[in-house]
Amino acid sequence: MKGAYRSALIRGGISIALILFVLWRFQDRLTLVGEKLTSANIWWVLVGVLLFWTAMIINAFKWWTLLRAQKIAVPFLAMANFTFVGFFFNNILPANIGGDIMRGYGLARYTERSAGAAASVMLDRLIGLSAYMSVAAISALAVVFLTDRTDLWPLAAVAVLALLALMTIAIFLISRRISKLVSRLLHRGVLERVAQIWDALAAAFELYRFQYRTLAFAYLIGLTGIATTSMVNYVLSLALGGGIPLIDMFLFTPLIALVLIIPISIGGIGLSQVAYPFFYGLVGVSGEMALALSLFVQAVQIFCSLPGGVLWLLWKRDVKM
Repeated sequence: MKGAYRSALIRGGISIALILFVLWRFQDRLTLVGEKLTSANIWWVLVGVLLFWTAMIINAFKWWTLLRAQKIAVPFLAMANFTFVGFFFNNILPANIGGDIMRGYGLARYTERSAGAAASVMLDRLIGLSAYMSVAAISALAVVFLTDRTDLWPLAAVAVLALLALMTIAIFLISRRISKLVSRLLHRGVLERVAQIWDALAAAFELYRFQYRTLAFAYLIGLTGIATTSMVNYVLSLALGGGIPLIDMFLFTPLIALVLIIPISIGGIGLSQVAYPFFYGLVGVSGEMALALSLFVQAVQIFCSLPGGVLWLLWKRDVKM
């Protein structure tokens, strides 16, 4: 517990430091940022909110698809319920793992099958990351070549290496022989905690062995969710006055998501406000526009997670939703 509190304090400190950096960098343009936010088109904002909820529903559908492969019958509305609660906890806890725990807890309580619930949650997370990393790798390479920014090669390399790492992990997990060998090696060393995570992932893949169509379909659903999230960014940019091409949204949204995966801040606060001006500045978007967009996206994300808080309160009154 002490380690978790220490990690939260460090991330909170980094978020504050990043916010102070942004305030210093944009000190002469904060008024412009405020004007963009206060003059935003409310109708486009509402469309953005609906699209964001749509992206959450798409992610719930991806998870539901994986669960059906286990022959576990759960109503889709219940899966959406668990997804919204998980997203709410992602926004109030320092790490996304809190949301996954709540999703798994809700599903396990509903089905009384904790192993199957944990397997579906872990595989859903892994497939979601794979979808993001594949799009991020393509986007990073496209940005390097389209903007002629050779200094961004390290980012492209990170995205490609992360994708290759996820693919390697998936291949090792699919192979029962390699999976058991890796498990034995990890248990013999000092990586006992890593070994437990590996064993849990191996158990998840065991349940989905030879379910290749289901896994491929879940991956495609993940890509659809990413595209919808990019559309959220585009619509919110229209609310602020527009001027950012849709293609740029599809290029930079997964890259910003890749940066925000780095667990150095709380909920991406501060890190998001640094990432947006950097990436969109590559294509000539003004700093105040990019900063306003980052604040808008984060505000919509927090707002869209609130229904999950209400649903969580209802969990205490109803064992099965």
